[in-house]
Amino acid sequence: MADEKVLVVDDEIGMLTLLRNYLTREEYEVHTAPSGETALQFLEEQDFDVVLTDLRMGGMDGLALVRAIHATRPETQVVLMTAFGGIDIAVEAIKAGAYHFVAKPVKLPEVSALVRKALTERDLRRENRDLRQAVEARYSFGQLLGKSAVMQRLFGLLERLTATSNTVLIQGESGTGKELVARALHYQSARRRHPFVPVNCAALPEGLLESELFGHAKGAFTGAQIARRGLFLEASRGTLFLDEISDMPLGMQAKLLRVLEQHQIRPVGSDREVTVDVRVLAATNQDLAGAVQQGTFREDLYYRLSVMLVEVPPLRAHREDIPLLAETFVQRHTVDNKLEPRRFTREALRCLEQYDWPGNVRQLSHVIERAVTLSNGEWIDVEDLGLEELPQPTLRATLLAPGGNPPALALLPEGCFNLDAMTQHLMRMALEKTQGHKGQAAALLGVHPRTLTRMMHRFGIPED
Repeated sequence: MADEKVLVVDDEIGMLTLLRNYLTREEYEVHTAPSGETALQFLEEQDFDVVLTDLRMGGMDGLALVRAIHATRPETQVVLMTAFGGIDIAVEAIKAGAYHFVAKPVKLPEVSALVRKALTERDLRRENRDLRQAVEARYSFGQLLGKSAVMQRLFGLLERLTATSNTVLIQGESGTGKELVARALHYQSARRRHPFVPVNCAALPEGLLESELFGHAKGAFTGAQIARRGLFLEASRGTLFLDEISDMPLGMQAKLLRVLEQHQIRPVGSDREVTVDVRVLAATNQDLAGAVQQGTFREDLYYRLSVMLVEVPPLRAHREDIPLLAETFVQRHTVDNKLEPRRFTREALRCLEQYDWPGNVRQLSHVIERAVTLSNGEWIDVEDLGLEELPQPTLRATLLAPGGNPPALALLPEGCFNLDAMTQHLMRMALEKTQGHKGQAAALLGVHPRTLTRMMHRFGIPED
């Protein structure tokens, strides 16, 4: 423990002496500073593991010191000492980056315990960071994560595409990470030192979209008091990412095709062509081939875009990546929100793996963020996930399996093919098969008994 360095900051010499002597006996290497300014000078010269500082001091106070340390040495843990009247400011200090506070008059064992806890949390954060970096190095491409065969194939394709400047069409359901794919293609390529410029084609009407992409000349339309360069020129030598390309109006599609073919744009209201050097990446969650058949998307543009096609799989197609993603999101959200480390119970992790995830990886991240915020203590359980419906794949796999007695779907009442109705019916069947034994019924359904109880309450199914 003698390697752990503690800096005590207080303008009362008696308090400095008391804490230095006590913490030295606890086998810490202890240094003292009579002011916040002196403490910052020490921190410029050497590293400290923990800073224990008074709140009320002449000159720089403890709150200002916390902010200064957090800005320059975020891994240094700061514990604040304050009289009862300063509790509100101490809470503000925690929001500013302090680890915790201790009330004056201090109790020495309490101080020692807080220092030990601060060191333990710092070590855990370092371990989480190192683990995350190791995982990302082995199972990642940019910000994309996955060790499944389907994701490894995707990473291999992206690796090849980063060596080119070809236009790429990225297809996938909402929430699968299409923009992350686009950013990976940019930041892993030779264009990474130049801009990555995203634009949502669905968010702008046709007239405004043309001006946004190509720019406009002064006086080109009412309100155009100055010339504007446009996003193609903003992305010069970099990458322009056209999200929701399926919502681009047909007139703009023709103009985009011309740019892709000739590498030139014409600003609105100008008669001059401007040559551009931009890689174009496009993304959609729609079936563009079907849109071509329906006449809402140009066939020639579709074939020009889809020469290099990247399909981003939905999360349900690589469920084996869910534990890796979930653990990564837990670490990220606990660090971002300065919370104690969290872990999943086996039942919670199983629930995550069995859920269908219609919102894909984005939905998983949001669910984990909510669970991290609302869970009490170290463990995240099924109830913390907030997934209201039972996992569909588990229900179907269990009760609709060959040899079922009888297949549950065949017995669904007419007109009851929505999820809630199916869920209620399957729950009632499971309870009937097990003569009301909730544990056995939950096992049959493949869910945790607490989940079954919660769903019974939701649908008004009696427990006896």
